[in-house]
This record gives sequence, structure tokens and C-alpha cells, in this order.
Amino acid sequence: MSHELVQRLLSLWTEPVPAGAEGEARFATCYAEQLTVNGVPFGRADLVARARALQASYSGIRCELLEEVETPDRLVIGFVMHVRQTGPLTTPLGVLEPTGRSAAVRTIDILAVRDGLITDITVVADELGLLTQLEAVRLT
Repeated sequence: MSHELVQRLLSLWTEPVPAGAEGEARFATCYAEQLTVNGVPFGRADLVARARALQASYSGIRCELLEEVETPDRLVIGFVMHVRQTGPLTTPLGVLEPTGRSAAVRTIDILAVRDGLITDITVVADELGLLTQLEAVRLT
């Protein structure tokens, strides 16, 4: 069960999100109508908007699944998202104009699952690593 959910979940973020209600209907196969992301209330439509923004910033999005662990009410996945930044990217440092650079972002998602749908997400992504790869920051 978990592997099927993980494959559907990752494809939502890597494949183009259909316009209009079809995009939200596709997300309804994995996400509850209302959920939390890092403790903040979110609606499914908010996730659809995030996926569209991600896809507007990057091309060639590909996820490499590293680990998958399941408990009765949690699913934890570790993955690397491979991207090329071809559109503006909103970051904690401001908007980064397209660089054309490739990056690999290590991410861990801890997902609470109830009745086959994700109801809570704790996500930890290596944003500093991403910004370094895109040469938005330099570490010395």
C-alpha cells in the first residue's frame, strides 16, 4: 500500500499539474482536503498551487527515492529531487532569477496517513544546499 501511495505522491510533484479542477482532483488521490504542513494549516488547493509554482521554477524534475519506512499511521520517505532552475524561484532570501543550473535537493517527508490520505506533513529539505548549488549563496 505505501509504495503505491509514494509513487502517486511523487508523480504529483514531478508531472505537470493539470489546469483547473482536474489538478486538485489528482491531488485528492493522496491528500486530505485539509491538512497541516510543518504545523501550518493547509488546504489541498494550497498544495496544488505549490506544485504549480515548483514546476514553474524548475524543469526536468525527477525524484530519486532513497528510503521508505511505514508504520500503521505514518509514512516516511527520504528522496533527492533533481531539478534545473529555469524559472524565477522564491526563496527565503528573495526571488532568484533563473540560473539554468542543476541541483539535487535532499528531502525527508514524514507523512501522517489516515484512510489512505495524507493528513499531516513534516518536511525537512536542504534549502541551504539548494541555494549553494544554484550559486545564490556561497559558503566559505
